[in-house]
Amino acid sequence: MKLLLVYVLFLVNVACGNSQLGGVQTLPPSHDLWDDLLRKCVDEDGIVNYPGFIADSAQLNDYLQLLAQNPPDRETWSQEEQLAYWINAYNAFTVKLIIDHYPVKSIRDIGPSLEIPLVNTVWHLEFFEIGGKPASLDEIEHKILRKEFAEPRIHFAINCASVSCPKLLNRAFTAEKLENQLEYVAREFINDPSRNQIGVQRAEISPIFSWFKEDFTRTGSLADFLNRYARTELKPTTKIRFADYDWRLNE
Repeated sequence: MKLLLVYVLFLVNVACGNSQLGGVQTLPPSHDLWDDLLRKCVDEDGIVNYPGFIADSAQLNDYLQLLAQNPPDRETWSQEEQLAYWINAYNAFTVKLIIDHYPVKSIRDIGPSLEIPLVNTVWHLEFFEIGGKPASLDEIEHKILRKEFAEPRIHFAINCASVSCPKLLNRAFTAEKLENQLEYVAREFINDPSRNQIGVQRAEISPIFSWFKEDFTRTGSLADFLNRYARTELKPTTKIRFADYDWRLNE
């Protein structure tokens, strides 16, 4: 009962809170530094070489500083520029969090945790600043990406440094390529048998689709969304269950 109450309070906070992160008269920064790091330290399967990131920590810090000093101006930046910024920021600061505590078996070992994912956990730690304001991964995900953009595919683009997360794309997201990149990561994740096993009679899918069901069902059912990308079509009679989540580090 106590855990349920905490979870309800968390959902209320997500629904009611607005992020104050942002800038005025800023210009979208280049994501080339991050792209270069991803190419070197992440393979095609999304396996991350964290010691490689540690070796290139100066370059990572330069990129994070670039992000911190150039937060999105919601009035002048395009939606694509803002989305690319926040997705890259989430992923880059997650890597920073891991390498600052490396070696670690799971991201959840870094901060306080409960049995329910995303409640009073490492994601709430304000370990960085954007535009001079304390920020957390939780704020980027729930108060910006989920709240300001009606874009469910962000759940396949941001990476929580865990085995069951969608793969960390080994390219930076950019405004120019964003639509194609979001389509790619959605199709890759949904058809990845290590994360989703979809059959006509039964489907065992990631709990991401349960945790954030409202994001995937704004214009139809969960099956409707999955069928946009799944190679095997779910039927109205398909029995869906949610798999366990593997929180081990994605290295």
